[in-house]
Amino acid sequence: MKPRILVFTVGIFSLLFFLTACQKEDITATDYITEVTNQGDDHSRFSSEIDAVANDVNAALEVTAGFAGRTGNILSVICDADIDADTLGSTRTITITYTGANCLAGRKRTGKIVISMSQGVRWKNAGAVLNINYQDLKVTRLSDNKTITISGIQTFTNVSGGLLINLPAVRTITHTIKSSLMNITLDNGAKRTWQVARRRVYSLDNGMVISTTGTYSDGAITGISEWGSNRFGTAFTTSILQPMIIRQACNYRLVNGKIAHTTKLYNATVNFGLDSSGVAISCPSNKAFYLKITWRGPSRIERIVNLPY
Repeated sequence: MKPRILVFTVGIFSLLFFLTACQKEDITATDYITEVTNQGDDHSRFSSEIDAVANDVNAALEVTAGFAGRTGNILSVICDADIDADTLGSTRTITITYTGANCLAGRKRTGKIVISMSQGVRWKNAGAVLNINYQDLKVTRLSDNKTITISGIQTFTNVSGGLLINLPAVRTITHTIKSSLMNITLDNGAKRTWQVARRRVYSLDNGMVISTTGTYSDGAITGISEWGSNRFGTAFTTSILQPMIIRQACNYRLVNGKIAHTTKLYNATVNFGLDSSGVAISCPSNKAFYLKITWRGPSRIERIVNLPY
């Protein structure tokens, strides 16, 4: 009987070893490709949409009397939105309601944002602060109908002072954007909370140029612009390694920049302003802009994924 028991035991251990080896091989084979790719896409969309809102906020502020500190009237400065201002209360507000009009490049927006600022404050003054309340801002990417919905409050500070209309005279203007609670709902229904800490510097070079960097630090990681947990529940930080550059001459597209996504599972870098093969391009261009995600998973093999944005 003993030999049979020994053979049976050896067989069991062999099977367990085989199953374990297969499991490890499967884990190694994936190298978190799905998670890294989705996080790269999710963050790119979130970042692009809060950049777009910041541009809308600036446009609305600078044409609304009582906010900018100069005379003016509300104009139709945002193609897919209606703008309404209330400047008489103790807290002045501008409400931007997105109509879902299909006038943007490849996406449509619904929901609203409410800009609020105390009476007596003028946005042109250094240190002026206002709040931006995202109320179910839902953005649909038309190529695949994937959505992202953003709610929560951001704080904008005009660090340098000045209005963008006066940029030719003042040369640079600096704003900061902070939020301790931005709620996002992703296309798979996942609900997550992200935090934001950004600095935007406006300058001129063949039109307006917007350079964005991160301002938060966590231990040895500096330049953090967003942090929270991704759609898989993995905690992450996103730090800006090279400034994210948006150019007016490129229809306010992101044309350059490099970021790092850091988690306990993987570290990935993302380069922007590339073509589909990963080569840097400039605008104007008839090619789509791509981002390149690079990382090493459990196998230690370098993985690269290119995505349009």
